[in-house]
Amino acid sequence: MGSQALQILRQGVWAALSGGWYQDPHHGAGVNALHLYLWLFLLGFPFTLYMALPSSMVIVAVYCPVIAALFIVLKMVNYRLHRALDEGEIVERNANQHMDRGAKTEQGNTSTRRTDSNGPSDPGGGIEMSEFIREATPPVGCSSRNSYAALDPNNQIGSGLSRLGTTATIKGKFSSTLYEMGGCDMSLVNFEPAARRSSNICDTDSHVSSSTSVRFYPHDLLSLPQIRLNRLLTIDTDLLEHQDIDLSPDLQDRMQSQEEAAQKVKQYYRFWILPKLWIGINFDRLTLLALFDRNREILENVLAVILAILVAFLGSVLLIDGFFKDIWIFQFCLVIASCQYSLLKSVQPDSSSPRHGHNRIIAYSRPVYFCLCCALIWLLDYGSRNTSTTRFRLYGMVFTNPLLLLSARDLVIVFTLCFPIVFFIGLLPQVNTFVMYLCEQLDIHVFGGNATTSLLAALYSFICSIVAVALLYGLCYGALKDSWDGQHIPVLFSIFCGLLVAMSYHLSRQSSDPSVLFSLVQSKFFPNSEDKNPEDPLSEVKDPLPEKLRNSVNERLQSDLIVCLVIGVLYFAIHVSTVFTVLQPVLSYILYALVGSVGFLTHYVLPQLRKQLPWHCFSHSLLKTKEYYQFEVRNAAHVMWFEKLHVWLLFVEKNIIYPLIVLNELSSSAKNIASPKKLDTEIGTLMITIAGLKLLRSSFSNPTCQYVTVIFTVLFFTFDYKSFSETMLLDLFFMSILFSKLWELFYKLRFVYTYIAPWQITWGSAFHAFAQPFAVPHSAMLFVQAAVSAFFSTPLNPFLGSAIFITSYVRPVKFWERDYNTKRVDHSNTRLASQLDRNPGSDDNNLNSIFYEHLTRSLQHSLCGDLLLGRWGNYSTGDCFILASDYLNALVHLIEIGNGLVTFQLRGLEFRGTYCQQREVEAITEGVEEDEGFCCCEPGHIPHMLSFNTTFGQRWLAWEVLVTKYVLEGYSITDNSAASMLQVFDLRKILTTYYVKGIIYYVTTSSKLEEWLANETMQEGLQPCADCNYVDVDPTFNPNIDEDYDHHLAGVSRESFCMTYLNWIEYCCSRREKPLDADKDSSLVTLCYGLCVLGRRALGTASHHMSSNLESFLYGLHALFKGDFRISSIRDEWIFADMELLRKVVVPGIRMSLKLHQDHFTSPDEYDDPAVLYEAIVSHEQNLVIAHEGDPAWRSAVLSNSPSLLALRHVMDDGTNEYKIIMLNKRYLSFRVIKVNKECVRGLWAGQQQELVFLRNRNPERGSIQNAKQALRNMINSSCDQPIGYPIYVSPLTTSYSDSHDQLKEFLGGAISLGNIRNFIVSTWHRLRKGCGAGCNSGGNIEDSDAGGGASCTSNNAAANESQSSMSQAGGNLITGQGPGVGLHPPVTSHPSTLGTSHSSHSVQSSLVRHSPARASVASHSSYCYSSRHSSLRTSTTGFVPCRRSSTSQISLRNLPSSIQSRLSMVNQMEPTSQTGVVIMQHGLPSSSSSSQSIPACKQHALVGFLGTEGGNNVTDAQSGGNASPANHMQAKRDEVIYRIQIMDPSQVLEGINMSKRKELQWPDEVIRLKAGRNSWKDWSPQEGMEGHVIHRWVPCSRDPGSRSHIDKTILLVQIEDKYVAVVETGVLELGAEV
Repeated sequence: MGSQALQILRQGVWAALSGGWYQDPHHGAGVNALHLYLWLFLLGFPFTLYMALPSSMVIVAVYCPVIAALFIVLKMVNYRLHRALDEGEIVERNANQHMDRGAKTEQGNTSTRRTDSNGPSDPGGGIEMSEFIREATPPVGCSSRNSYAALDPNNQIGSGLSRLGTTATIKGKFSSTLYEMGGCDMSLVNFEPAARRSSNICDTDSHVSSSTSVRFYPHDLLSLPQIRLNRLLTIDTDLLEHQDIDLSPDLQDRMQSQEEAAQKVKQYYRFWILPKLWIGINFDRLTLLALFDRNREILENVLAVILAILVAFLGSVLLIDGFFKDIWIFQFCLVIASCQYSLLKSVQPDSSSPRHGHNRIIAYSRPVYFCLCCALIWLLDYGSRNTSTTRFRLYGMVFTNPLLLLSARDLVIVFTLCFPIVFFIGLLPQVNTFVMYLCEQLDIHVFGGNATTSLLAALYSFICSIVAVALLYGLCYGALKDSWDGQHIPVLFSIFCGLLVAMSYHLSRQSSDPSVLFSLVQSKFFPNSEDKNPEDPLSEVKDPLPEKLRNSVNERLQSDLIVCLVIGVLYFAIHVSTVFTVLQPVLSYILYALVGSVGFLTHYVLPQLRKQLPWHCFSHSLLKTKEYYQFEVRNAAHVMWFEKLHVWLLFVEKNIIYPLIVLNELSSSAKNIASPKKLDTEIGTLMITIAGLKLLRSSFSNPTCQYVTVIFTVLFFTFDYKSFSETMLLDLFFMSILFSKLWELFYKLRFVYTYIAPWQITWGSAFHAFAQPFAVPHSAMLFVQAAVSAFFSTPLNPFLGSAIFITSYVRPVKFWERDYNTKRVDHSNTRLASQLDRNPGSDDNNLNSIFYEHLTRSLQHSLCGDLLLGRWGNYSTGDCFILASDYLNALVHLIEIGNGLVTFQLRGLEFRGTYCQQREVEAITEGVEEDEGFCCCEPGHIPHMLSFNTTFGQRWLAWEVLVTKYVLEGYSITDNSAASMLQVFDLRKILTTYYVKGIIYYVTTSSKLEEWLANETMQEGLQPCADCNYVDVDPTFNPNIDEDYDHHLAGVSRESFCMTYLNWIEYCCSRREKPLDADKDSSLVTLCYGLCVLGRRALGTASHHMSSNLESFLYGLHALFKGDFRISSIRDEWIFADMELLRKVVVPGIRMSLKLHQDHFTSPDEYDDPAVLYEAIVSHEQNLVIAHEGDPAWRSAVLSNSPSLLALRHVMDDGTNEYKIIMLNKRYLSFRVIKVNKECVRGLWAGQQQELVFLRNRNPERGSIQNAKQALRNMINSSCDQPIGYPIYVSPLTTSYSDSHDQLKEFLGGAISLGNIRNFIVSTWHRLRKGCGAGCNSGGNIEDSDAGGGASCTSNNAAANESQSSMSQAGGNLITGQGPGVGLHPPVTSHPSTLGTSHSSHSVQSSLVRHSPARASVASHSSYCYSSRHSSLRTSTTGFVPCRRSSTSQISLRNLPSSIQSRLSMVNQMEPTSQTGVVIMQHGLPSSSSSSQSIPACKQHALVGFLGTEGGNNVTDAQSGGNASPANHMQAKRDEVIYRIQIMDPSQVLEGINMSKRKELQWPDEVIRLKAGRNSWKDWSPQEGMEGHVIHRWVPCSRDPGSRSHIDKTILLVQIEDKYVAVVETGVLELGAEV
């Protein structure tokens, strides 16, 4: 503790006050002396010049060149020395003549140029080493505590020992990135041992390559035990034996003598002064780094020299101008010296440094801030001495008053003199953070912009705002120059107002991050610019998010192009109509009343009513969602009426009310502002433009608190201080800035009060107990700090987590200055050797991070829409929320909030957190409704109200529960212990049996089976297995786990294999399109036998031939599951003829066996039937993804929303070593949404950063991370960026758009684009054309039958039953009912006709029609409970069950759309009255008065197809009572009405859906599937205008798997000539029934 405190005093306090200089005892006397003399020179030289010479420019002329020369020499020499050490040009000189002669004989030259073996072109290569002798100069990146050692590339130590005088040198330039990491990172050193190459021992483990990966740890000197330890890491027994032989006692003696000889060798680095002149330098890189900081680039050196000269120039100018007197001259020279010295040796770590280790940017902070302050001092002084007659006055304050300018100048002078204290406390950030903060604050408060996500985004957004103001300034200036009168406003000003609203709307809808926009432009103009490496293992795994973001931005840009034109024209028309002048002042009062009432209802009343504890008084929400009482949510959240109300109120508020208010104030205030009495025309025009842009953009982006600002401003400047008003426009502008600061101060004070409340404070350490009473007398200072920090938007952080609060440096809303994102460890970013040996990333945190990544994608899809629906309550920029479920706890940080977009970052916490985290999780998840406390007693509480204690306690929390049932799509996780499932031998035997059956299934279903059977190499390798008497007696086979083990032959014989698995092989062959010979002696059985033996032998090899041991068996099973197959037997080398057998047959076999083994527990005997087992495997292939969690395919499957996933996990964490079977099922998860005080989060984050980076507190149980339930201190602090916090996942900054929210688009509509407008016009025209044609042909004689009576479900009418039970014939045979559906004919009574004009009256059940506004006349009751297994274009073969529900309403053909009437009339005219081949039920349609026809089943299906896709599930009127035969079914399909379509959008054609590996769709025929894609079309492709007829359709959410679409759109299977095309229904135009 004492040494750490001294280190903080030296490197923290001392170095911060002096600018980087301090006495370091770890450095030599020469280094410390050079630092001292250099610092004294920089301090004393300007002071001496000022005291010795008169105050004139002579001081500047002398001082600046000297500083320039000094810095140029030092920086150039430092840069050249580092270059010399990088090149490694070494001169070796021996201490005695014998050594010198040996060196000359061996080398022939005293210098050797080293080549780069690990340069930038090979960042991951190994480091080539020569011998085991320590060199005087360690490589770049080794710390002062570590040196390095080298190895002979041939690993022949003795070969170099006879060469006396040679030294160990590293051959190569060392990458500078090692230096940046602050340590010697030589984690993996690859070398090829000579023993491996020279050994004649046959290597049976073919999976081990000749290049062995070891972990190499550098030390000060490699002793012999350390050498032996490093060799033990090779895990190669042959190599270890060979190396142990090398390390004989004689060799040890020779090693020691060699080390003694090496100590006498002196080494020099060659430093070139001139092309022919060089000198030798005798110090290493660590000494050079101790002297000066390294500037790696020439530009950095030039910048440092320029800044040093600027500091000297500006400082000397201020000195000679007499700004400083007496002792302050020396203080100012001290500040100059600290700024210049930091360019040579900076403070590391600085109090405002956001990262551990060396920070290159922080070195430039002091000189840059010094130059800014000096320039500001000079400008303020110049302004005070040269004030013009024009004065800038606002609210009675003259900003050009000389006294005010002089006061500001003196304040900046004092701030400059306090630089040592300022930088010690850490009140100023590093330069890039300050630039981002400044641009962001100006953009938000001046131009009405949003928060930014990076420095580039801040500059981009700021420049866009300036460009917008510049474009609008000209119009406004021209309008203000025109003549105005009381009743007429210039048209040019109306044009300005229209453009102002349109431009503000567009800017509010654009993200500040231009990267997606640049990517979109690049994809449009340079589509092939991205070079893809075909050998990249991730080339097939494509992340859908970038393309989704580009499409969203593209849609928004197209929508803005149209909407901005409409908005501009609309508001121009409103403004030019003089409504804002004629209706005054009544219009202003109406608008103020509207904004007050709508804002109060939208942003206060509705959010409070929807909270879990409204006003902290009620015990439950007053406006409950449909999911509120559901124990387990199974569907997406239902849109409630109050959510729709919230959206529409928000839409009206920000798109109508606020623009009208701003235009009203512009009209009434513009001329007054630009008058000479106020701001004059030039400045007034600028203020009008900026104020209008700011108010409109902020209202469009986030109008949550705007109504408070407007109402307060109106009341304040109307009734209280009317004389101080500077027109309502400027009042609103400045009050909006003031209110944002007041809200921030309010949140800071709430955080402080909550955190230090004495009745709930939790002391995490003894320091907290001491600081609590010490902070009480300083409360006034605390409030002053809170006000200052609110003004500058800086965090107010508790010092070391105590009750003492200090102000931190300014930060942007994003807060974290580094773009830290979690990099998941999997097989795509780790070496193969590490995957095989150590299994990296096997800890729970790394594997569970994928769930938070999927949660981020789900939020990206729905977060913005949910915020607009009010599901997260009120929100603003910088707000923080916690999502809590059973195992997921994530902090969501809202950064940028725009008009229809939200940029956020998610931070996922550990599943099994610490004790403190669990206590805080309990606090946010426990219910408080049942508490009955009132002070010290428990009298109870009023019904539906909270108790007094709960009401009081909820108001003293830094968080509140908003929602308890927030529905979000995610994965439910089920983990089962693999050890318990495979404990006994019988269970392992079942797994092995399924393993063998899985191999047989995949080999028989493979498309390459014929190729494998014809492969001569395979046939030759499998020749021994073809013998019927062959038996494999490998010791791997065990009678306890192998079903086909032959006890007599002590192995697995071909005969026993056939007895067990031949039936399964035959069945699998029978399911092939081209059945193969599956006899006992066939080549197929031989191949299956060989593969099954190979697979089980691989399992035994991976289990170290100890399958009887459970741990070994699980280890081998996991190795095979992740694809680590080790072919150790020569009998299995035939597999190398085609490695696809391993990848496509054996690996899926072992993975599928795990799932089948799980199914065995639910139905033990079900899979004994081959048909059931086969269908189960087919089903699992389609619906289940089985992969290792380290496989990139696993991450891709999770992010692509696969319905189910399964994996075998090996957990090695915290001393645990267990195997788990992980099962993921996609479903809707329920989360609790907790809103946290954003100033609490920012303050705790800032405190942790200061404590760990600057104060170096590495105590894992420090007091600042102990649980504090009132502030959630542990959860917030653990969510910090690593290594400050320990989240298991930190997402990149992700933008969510409202256009991707499906529920929001249902009642607001989607994006308005030219394509959507065109499609709408075309579809409307075709509907009108069809309606007119149907009206001309119908004759108008169709009668309405609204008064039809109800039919009883239980009455039995003979005539009806006779007509319904008529059997159909197919092929001349009477098809009798078979199966469970026989005889279930629903009895229906006939009802009399109620209309005299019609011969008969028939009804169509209303359930056929989907509920939509276009079909509002459709009745809503159905007569039968049914079960449909086919879509609307296929005849159902299942029966229906009568129910006790009658039909109370009917539908007539007149109520249907005219287009459907025309199609039905066509169908009735073309089709015969009766149909054969189907069993029908006479529920016809209304007919004309001239004829009465019954509509057969096929036409009723056509009706359902015309009415909509959902009606296909409700067809009951034309179903047979029993199961139809396949012949009947095919006949029914031929008799169906088939309608034609025309392709309108070829981009909706699904060209590759038929070849999808996941088989999302169930095709009506396998032959059609093979022909319905690009693989069959060849050169042909569907074009716009092509016509064809629909033969099948897939509908979303259909009950029938054969008719179910895997996406949220209907897919049509269309036959165009002899081609089959799958196309989305939205891309076609329906032409009607085919005649």
